[in-house]
Amino acid sequence: MAKKKIKEKKFTKKLLHKYRLVILNEDTFEERFAIKLTRLNVFIITSISAITLIFLTTLLIAFTPLREYIPGYSSARLKKQATILNYKTDSLVHELELNKRYYASIRKVLTGDVASSNFNRDSILQAAKNDIGVLQVTTNKEDSLLREKVNKEDKYNLFESGDKSNFVLFPPVNGTISESYNIKEKHYAVDVVVAANTPVKATADGTVIFAEWTVETGYVVIIEHNQELISVYKHNSEITKSQGDLVKAGEVIAMSGNTGELTTGPHLHFELWSKGYPVNPTNFIDFQ
Repeated sequence: MAKKKIKEKKFTKKLLHKYRLVILNEDTFEERFAIKLTRLNVFIITSISAITLIFLTTLLIAFTPLREYIPGYSSARLKKQATILNYKTDSLVHELELNKRYYASIRKVLTGDVASSNFNRDSILQAAKNDIGVLQVTTNKEDSLLREKVNKEDKYNLFESGDKSNFVLFPPVNGTISESYNIKEKHYAVDVVVAANTPVKATADGTVIFAEWTVETGYVVIIEHNQELISVYKHNSEITKSQGDLVKAGEVIAMSGNTGELTTGPHLHFELWSKGYPVNPTNFIDFQ
């Protein structure tokens, strides 16, 4: 126990033993600076300095842009740009996927490689007539007055809202049908014989989504209409519209011809597609 106490006293004495740090002028030996130190003071000052340095370094890394120059830390500006580019890339991938589906649909329309669905206009009209016949509609004086008032308001309203487009299909050309619509032979169109350079007209209001030359079908025009309806005009000698043009029903979009490998004479190859399925154009259009 005595030896242990002696060692502790010696250790305490070493910690508290005073030293004098003097800075002298080497030429004149003049004392410029002097300070009294102990080992304990040096340890305390060194520890506090290290803790302060660590604290300041942490603040520097966490709250200042200078951390960009420290190896292992990324630039905040570059990180922001990378995030923006990531969002843009995701949007472009989504847009590319939509375009792929869109062009795949157009390719199916051009090649006829799609399942077919036949619509019978007469059966639809007959069903509608039967439904109307079942309904017993009665009118009264108040209802008639209200209808008359609404009709007058609509007649003189310059800012009507709503889509009142006419979906009566306009015949693109008039002529003799040389080959009819045939699902079994995958001929999803009618071939109408006309003289060369006969004006080909749009069957309804819409937007031109394709107007280019193809090897098999020559000059082709595809128009997208409302109600998910698409009309196709093939084997033209020339086209007068470009992709993205808006057209009206009856407006000239091309001149008939005999272009493409799959043609045997001047005629118009006309197709109608409803919601991705081919329909018989003669059910809705009289070509004679």
